[in-house]
Amino acid sequence: MYSNFALAVCLAFASVSPNADAFVPSSVGYLQQHGTVVQAPRAFAARRYDASSSSSVVVRMGDGAAVEGASSTLVRKPDSAVELTITAPASATKAAFDKAIAEVSKQISVPGFRKGAKIPPQVIENTMASRGGSKYALREQAIGTLINELIEPCLKDEHNLEPIGQPELVVGAEELAKQFEPGKPIDMAIKCDVFPDVKWEEVEGQEKPYFGLTGKYKRKPFNEARFNKALGDLKDKYATLSDMEEGKSLEMGDACVVNMVGYMAQDDGKTKGEPLPNAASGDNVEIILGDGRYMEGLVEGLIGAQVGDTREIYVSFPEKLRDKTLAGKKAVFDVEVLSASIRTVPEVTDEFAAQVRDGLTAESLTSELRKAIDEEDLKEFVDERNKALAASLADRLNCDVPDTIVTNQARDKYSLMMTDFRDNGMADEEIKKMISPENFLKYKEIEKPDIVRDFKVSMATDEIARLEGIEVPSNAVDEQMANLRKEAGDDEFDEAKIRPNVESTLLRRQVFDFLNEHSSLEVEYVDEDGEFDEQMMSKLAEESLEREKQLAEKEAAEAAAAAAATEATDTPVAAAAPIAGPEPVVEEEKVEKAVAEPDVEAPVAEDPTPATAVEKDYSSMDEGERAFNILVDLGMVDLTPDPDSPDYDSSKDDEIAG
Repeated sequence: MYSNFALAVCLAFASVSPNADAFVPSSVGYLQQHGTVVQAPRAFAARRYDASSSSSVVVRMGDGAAVEGASSTLVRKPDSAVELTITAPASATKAAFDKAIAEVSKQISVPGFRKGAKIPPQVIENTMASRGGSKYALREQAIGTLINELIEPCLKDEHNLEPIGQPELVVGAEELAKQFEPGKPIDMAIKCDVFPDVKWEEVEGQEKPYFGLTGKYKRKPFNEARFNKALGDLKDKYATLSDMEEGKSLEMGDACVVNMVGYMAQDDGKTKGEPLPNAASGDNVEIILGDGRYMEGLVEGLIGAQVGDTREIYVSFPEKLRDKTLAGKKAVFDVEVLSASIRTVPEVTDEFAAQVRDGLTAESLTSELRKAIDEEDLKEFVDERNKALAASLADRLNCDVPDTIVTNQARDKYSLMMTDFRDNGMADEEIKKMISPENFLKYKEIEKPDIVRDFKVSMATDEIARLEGIEVPSNAVDEQMANLRKEAGDDEFDEAKIRPNVESTLLRRQVFDFLNEHSSLEVEYVDEDGEFDEQMMSKLAEESLEREKQLAEKEAAEAAAAAAATEATDTPVAAAAPIAGPEPVVEEEKVEKAVAEPDVEAPVAEDPTPATAVEKDYSSMDEGERAFNILVDLGMVDLTPDPDSPDYDSSKDDEIAG
């Protein structure tokens, strides 16, 4: 949910942006902070449409009155836009005009008429025109009523389309009003964005177009130590005990029953001090001799003991003990061995697996346990996995993304970015300078690839959920809502708004889990503590050498140009003949950049090779880095000069230092 400041930025930007009327609520949903997940109406997700169509049905006005004979013709346009020509019948134009008269009569005061009285339309129009309004205001209002009442049923009922954004007349309202005559049919051509249809790319060799997704992501290797511990714990659970022979000493892995009396240790760690609380001592305590089970020193002190022995054992309580009065302290225990048993841990066999659960075998038990351990470890890397799946999934879906979606998403992300700047201490005056149509259009162009990809992924996941019957259990949603409500505390918690986002998030996770089972993702395993990445270091070294090479070539070119300029100055020439050479190729940049020209006394020949902008991969940046680079590219932030750069101007160093 947006803060008040973010909403203010949205409103402020909408008021200064081109085509401000386009900023209207749409079926765009958002998940997570800075997220751009768009929810498409499920009912319209899988429909395919012709490039053009026409239809005629009975539609109903907002007041429920039936409009017979209304017809429409639809033509598809790029970017999921349509041009809809609606023919409103005579009865509809008359009803809309009468409605406009009734509404205006309640609000306008005309000399000679009581307020609310029936006023002739010509009198109203002349009165409004005399007061600076349009002579065709009543007709314009009637046209607006017809569009509002007819466009949605025409698109939905006749052409099976879901409109989004603000419809726009192809011909201006005033121009169309001149053609409007109450009681006569009228054609109204309207441009509108609609939700696109889902078209899957054909994939050879796959049962379904969204199977076999490819990509690559990194994760930790399988945690073998964790698996061994889990398997060991399971085997321990089914261990059996048998009486130990008389005179036999306790060994690691055996079990015994003891009485324990504890004392705080003095400074030397061995001399008995005050008795420990009863909770730290006890009778008939069962102890299994194994590593890491109890406080340090207890098991080691019992190794070699026999039934009837009493040993003085020196121990250290764990640092993380819940009882802080004992945590990390040393103690002395008098331990009497009452009985001893040989403990036998079973091997993993089919018989053992059947004890754990009917029908299990040794192989299936091991497989299930490994899968459970791996899935638990994978939770840390699910986002990386899903990012790889999403990138491949977006390529499988062929659909145009409406400009309304791109504009609204970019606007909201823009306002969130401004909010972040404010939260990080940027002055409101500086933020206001950034809110301009030009800056937004540049930002929109930068963000468009991500918005388009996220929209396509959202469309695809909704469609896959529908086709595969994937649904989110209500109890899972309730559990998440309870957690969010608890985190929100006393803050306002709008369940009606948050619940759909939670459902969408959980559904998307389930779809990605389903896709992963049928994918061909490549996994790169990376050690937890990280290893030397030889490939990356080689790449960085190559890039460094390439930069040094370019710098050397630039310096050589500048030296040659300076020499040529000096020679040209010393030798008088009647007229300079143009030197034939390749035309400079100017790369069109998405973001304008200011280039400062050096202040030199002597004329220097221009470098015939134009500077080429470095294309930035914004999608690989985190939020902070992306925001900073966008500000740089918008010309709002100057990079700090590098003192090691050959172009660094050191003349102002003393001034800055002073």
